[in-house]
Amino acid sequence: MRKHHAAGAAIAAGALGATLFAAPAEAASAIQISRVYYDSPGKDTGSNRSLNGEWVQLFNRSTKSRQLRGYTLRDRTGFTYRFGSYVLGGRRSVIVHTGSGANGSAHRYWGRSQYVWNNTGDTAHLRYPSGALADSCSWGSTGSWRYC
Repeated sequence: MRKHHAAGAAIAAGALGATLFAAPAEAASAIQISRVYYDSPGKDTGSNRSLNGEWVQLFNRSTKSRQLRGYTLRDRTGFTYRFGSYVLGGRRSVIVHTGSGANGSAHRYWGRSQYVWNNTGDTAHLRYPSGALADSCSWGSTGSWRYC
């Protein structure tokens, strides 16, 4: 009987050891891209209203507020939005619109006069102030928005 317990303990220890020594999984960023509306409704007229119909929504998965100063949001071409001093509350989201408007707690405005996100496919990259990738979201040529 004792022999069986020892064998079982050795197997359990081996399984536990494998768990203890496994490479740690890369931690997911607290701030993530949750949705991209890359093709604004209606015709692409270039009006500010149309530009603001194109946006990226970020979500803070943490319960703690996060300072986003220095975070960047960028497309494949290199158009880059850089956050100034801005705190995103825990479990809250913010929408970054392409056009102009008055910045508030839930909406930020890039101030561009041309579209950023390609309707035929693109990738949104969210980067930490250090430049390391926090999250990304890609899409193809179908539809007008994507959950990430």
